[in-house]
Amino acid sequence: MIIDCHGHYTTAPPALEAWRTQQINGLTDPARTPSRADLRIGDDELRHSIEPNQLRLMDERGIDLTVFSPRASFMAHHIGDLHTSTAWAALCNELCFRVSTLYPERFAPAAMLPQSPGVDPATCVPELVRCVEEYGAVAVNLNPDPSGGHWTAPPLTDRSWYPVYEKLVEYDLPAMVHVSTSVNPAFHTTGAHYLNADTTVFMQLVQGDLFADFPTLRLIIPHGGGAVPYHWGRFRGLAMALGKPPLEEHVLGNVFFDTCVYHQPGIDLLLDVIPARNILFASEMIGAVRDVDPRTGRHFDDTRRYTEAAGLSAADLTGIYEHNARTVYPRLDALLTEQGR
Repeated sequence: MIIDCHGHYTTAPPALEAWRTQQINGLTDPARTPSRADLRIGDDELRHSIEPNQLRLMDERGIDLTVFSPRASFMAHHIGDLHTSTAWAALCNELCFRVSTLYPERFAPAAMLPQSPGVDPATCVPELVRCVEEYGAVAVNLNPDPSGGHWTAPPLTDRSWYPVYEKLVEYDLPAMVHVSTSVNPAFHTTGAHYLNADTTVFMQLVQGDLFADFPTLRLIIPHGGGAVPYHWGRFRGLAMALGKPPLEEHVLGNVFFDTCVYHQPGIDLLLDVIPARNILFASEMIGAVRDVDPRTGRHFDDTRRYTEAAGLSAADLTGIYEHNARTVYPRLDALLTEQGR
């Protein structure tokens, strides 16, 4: 199988964004606040949004299944308060679940959390529980910066995050560490903020000792780890200076990277520096980079082509395509096993 562990519902029907606009307008004029029942999206609309888009590209690229979560830039946890984020997360998570029921062998649901700046992360736990228990979510997305580019939250090693980790460990559920929209003009959302966050979170984990408290917690750092593979020597040296164990012992038992890197040299470096067991195939298709690369004639986000051309052994390639994901996402493995795959 080829499992894409990083997919977002970037093509959701327009009614979803219209509902969100009403919700935002309601922050200044409560009379305009929509109810959950005001969002009406039929199954045919979902099919129309998926079949010519994600599903078509999955078929063209030979991808069997995508772990599917709400659109990352739409999470926008900086907007409103906890009530705002809770209502928004519930709607977005429900749509991803509905897609997974329409195409149960092609999509597995992952959930966003209703985070809000300055709010105790423990408030996210009820939605996490609901999505696992009712929707069969196989992962969650965890935003290390709910402020939208101003970085007001404590590092992920801070004990305030522990209630979320405790529930993840209880459910044997991984988290993809993924920020949302940047409202800081110094940081472009997908070109800077996303990659900055990947790098920042990795350094937080190097500085701390989170996995001593949560030895079975698993975190996926997307977009190839940002600057991490390119500066692996720097991180090794900083770990030594901080008196930490080697990175292989300190973080690589719990931290994984995906292949959302959009050129061959970048994929080659990732696969050369990071052990194959720590890499999961992903594309984030129809995401930040949607165009065709004029140098190759292929879409930038067609990451399977880069992975195929990297000269991996058959065992490593199979691990990256399937077995690593089934190990890191046990609930996904159980779902596939139940399907006879």
